[in-house]
Amino acid sequence: MEPAPPTRLPEVRPGYVAGYLQPQQLPDSLALLSPPPAAGSAALSSDEERHAATRNLRETPRWALATSDAELRFPAAAGHFSCTLGIAISEEATPHLNMLLRRIRMDASRANDRAKSHYRRLRPFMVTHEKPCSADESSPNSYPSGHASIGWAWALSLAEIDPANSPAILKRGLDFGMSRVYCGVHYLSDVEAGRVVGAATVSRLHADPVFRAQLALAAREIAGARAAQTRPQADCELEARALSAGK
Repeated sequence: MEPAPPTRLPEVRPGYVAGYLQPQQLPDSLALLSPPPAAGSAALSSDEERHAATRNLRETPRWALATSDAELRFPAAAGHFSCTLGIAISEEATPHLNMLLRRIRMDASRANDRAKSHYRRLRPFMVTHEKPCSADESSPNSYPSGHASIGWAWALSLAEIDPANSPAILKRGLDFGMSRVYCGVHYLSDVEAGRVVGAATVSRLHADPVFRAQLALAAREIAGARAAQTRPQADCELEARALSAGK
């Protein structure tokens, strides 16, 4: 019998709770990933060209969505997949789904720490001296992207418990990571590496009985919310416009 997972936990800092995994259980991002593109390499040129090509998106709906996607603190972060699922997500409406997202967020973020601390790659806006869409970038370390890890871990987990909607969920997870490129705070190779770490995190989470139990309870909440026809609180019109325009 799976253990009963909590729907409330004390915050380790404002907006964040502890993950499911202990530090020694997290995937080793330094072992998983190759180094970021080297100076003078074709891969770095490709990163820089992609960054330059996205600079004309400032003040567009895609830029606005990238700004919104930068928020990882809850309760605001609960809305990132709300439009894709077609339901309201909150501690009150969907307590297990809300806690699932909160705890995955912490594990998928922390799993990047070893590689980030080792490689210390500067974020693109720090190289080009531009203003990013998000001002809250306290760490200069760009590789791998923690946001991309989190978004992909969320997407993989949600696609598992809502398989009929999995194509849209996975696409939203990919777009969530790409928001970091549009925002100017990550290169494409940072985002791609982040997805590797996010997938490894979800794989490890499946060995945790509390995660498995909360995953199942979150699936029931999604079905119940759809039956009750709860409406997303996020700006789904903005999200749809942004994602139809920005590639």
